Amino acid sequence: MKKLLIYGLIAAAMASTSVTNAYADKVRLKMGATFPSKLIQLGSLGKTLEANVAAMSDGDIQLKYFEPGALVPALELFDAVKSGAVDAAWSTPGYWQGKEPALALFAAVPFGPSSGEYAAWIYNGGGEAMMQKIYAKHNIHSMICGVIAPESSGWFREKLNSVDDLKGKKMRFFGLGAKVMQKLGVDTQLLAAADIYPALERGTIDATEFSMPAIDLKLGFYQIAKHYYFPGWHQQSTLFELMINKAKWDAMSKAQQAILTVACKANFTIGLAEGEAIQGKALTELKSKGVTIHRWSDEDLGKLKAAWDEVAAEIAGNDESFKETWDNLQAFRKEYSVWAELGYLK
Repeated sequence: MKKLLIYGLIAAAMASTSVTNAYADKVRLKMGATFPSKLIQLGSLGKTLEANVAAMSDGDIQLKYFEPGALVPALELFDAVKSGAVDAAWSTPGYWQGKEPALALFAAVPFGPSSGEYAAWIYNGGGEAMMQKIYAKHNIHSMICGVIAPESSGWFREKLNSVDDLKGKKMRFFGLGAKVMQKLGVDTQLLAAADIYPALERGTIDATEFSMPAIDLKLGFYQIAKHYYFPGWHQQSTLFELMINKAKWDAMSKAQQAILTVACKANFTIGLAEGEAIQGKALTELKSKGVTIHRWSDEDLGKLKAAWDEVAAEIAGNDESFKETWDNLQAFRKEYSVWAELGYLK
C-alpha cells in the first residue's frame, strides 16, 4: 500500500508538472499595430493573421491584435519591440527607414517589382533573409506577412498639368517615394492613417497619397480632393510584416516558429488575392462621387524615375546595408527580366 501511495504521488506530481510545462510552452504575444483593425487590408490582414494563427495552433499561440496607440504610439513600435516592452507588431518595414534605411526596400520600391516578382525575391532570392539580418541587430525577428496591390499616386484639389506643378506643395507621402518627391520640391510629411483626413481638411497639407482605391475610398479623401492620379510609381506593391521581439521568438519551439512562418506566407496570398479583387468596384464608386482620374504621362514618369535613380544612388553611397540590399535586388531583377520579357503578355 505504501508503494502504491508513493507511485500515486509520483504520478500526480508528474501529471502536474506536465500540465505546468504545457501551459508554460504556450505562446502569448501582444501585437501592437500601426493600422486600425477596421481599415481594409492594412488592418484587416493583421486580424486575419490573428485568427489563422489561433486556428492553426489550436490555441497554442495567441497573437492578440492591439489597435494603434493602445500599447504605445504607432510609430514607436520598433523601439518597443526591440526593448521587449511590446511582444510583437503588425506594421510595414517602410516605417522604420529612419532606424535602418535599407528596411524601406522591404516595404515598397519606387518603380519596383509587382507582387509576384517581389515575392520571388523575398522568398526565393534571399530578400527576407537579408531583412532578418538587419532586424537581428535590433533584437527583432521580422517576417514578411502580407502584400497589397499597387497604390495611387495621390489626391489633389486641382488638376496638375505635369509633375512640375508639384513644386512647393505640402503632401503626405510614405517611404522612399517621399525622398523622390523632395527632389521635386515637395514638402513631405509622414502621417498615420487617422491623421491624414483632418490635415487635408484643415489645409495643413495640400495633397496626400495613402494607399489603393478601395482603402482611399474608405478614408473619404474624395470629399476634399477630386483629382486622383495614377500609376502609383512609388508603390507598385507594398509589403507588411510581423515583428517579434527576438528573445521571444528564440524561446519558441520549432513547431511554433513554423506555424507563424507559414501563417505569414498564407497571409501574403490572402492579401494579394483580396487586393486585386476589390479595386475595380472602388474605382467605379469613386467616379460616381465626382472624382476625376488621371494618369501621368510617360514624360512625367521619366522625370520621377530620374529623380528616384538619384535618390537610390545617394542613399546607397551613405549606407552599406542599403547598398548591399539594393545591389542584391537589382541583380535579382536583372535576372528576372529575362523571364518577364518572355513569359508574360505586355
